[in-house]
Amino acid sequence: MRDVQQFSLNRMSAPKLGFPEYVALCQRLGIDAIEIRNDLPGIEITDGTPAAQIRTACVAGGLTILSINALQRFEQFDATRMSEAVALARYAADCGAKALVLCPTNSLLDKRTPGERHADLVAALTQLKPILDDHGLLGLVETLGFEECALRRKSDAVKGIDDAAGERHFKLVHDTFHHHLAGEDIFYPDLTGLVHISGVETSELKVDEMRDAHRVLVGRDDRLGNVRQLAVLRARGYRGYASYEPFVDEIVQASDIEQRLAASMSYIRDALEAASLREAA
Repeated sequence: MRDVQQFSLNRMSAPKLGFPEYVALCQRLGIDAIEIRNDLPGIEITDGTPAAQIRTACVAGGLTILSINALQRFEQFDATRMSEAVALARYAADCGAKALVLCPTNSLLDKRTPGERHADLVAALTQLKPILDDHGLLGLVETLGFEECALRRKSDAVKGIDDAAGERHFKLVHDTFHHHLAGEDIFYPDLTGLVHISGVETSELKVDEMRDAHRVLVGRDDRLGNVRQLAVLRARGYRGYASYEPFVDEIVQASDIEQRLAASMSYIRDALEAASLREAA
């Protein structure tokens, strides 16, 4: 049996579809896992859809919910963040999700020193552990490669997890876009719980000019090295999902998103197989 890359769909990949249509899309594409989001207006979760309704639809459609994406500014863990974390964890448990994605502060107004940021990260992870335990969840820490981000590099996230004694509670999100932007070409396959994939094709952009609004599906003109990143992770043992997370409006609103996703998945799988054959030769 071919050892092929498994794909999942972040809800960002097709937000114009109602949830039943989204489930049907996944079934037609042969996808059995998804991520849902709490930041898309007019659809679940923000539209008030009950968690039990999401669970029922996913069970019927043969889908696993990998995560809810995301608890924002998680490392600034005040009373507001505590309340948000508990509410999201409760919804995740009730809908059958396996994890919460944790996104750090990304603001030019954040003037904390590196030491303060690390202390805040450790404190947040420490306080999140019992919440995750109470709801049977994993925390997926996602570093953002933007220069202004409070947690830009995975090595800093790993140090925070270690200092919080959080190895049992937390894993990393390896986002191919943010990995490229961060400029830290270090892989943590054993600590990786999920991979987010997207591409950038605009040739005139410098790396430090790349933003979410440039993120498309992965194809032949990708500048981020998605195939290489996935190949490295797989060569070192990662066998989890690669979850599509585009942001370009042309993609997320596309009427032919099914065909575009199918073409991208085929391209990545063929490219990974070719890379594997070259490595074995």
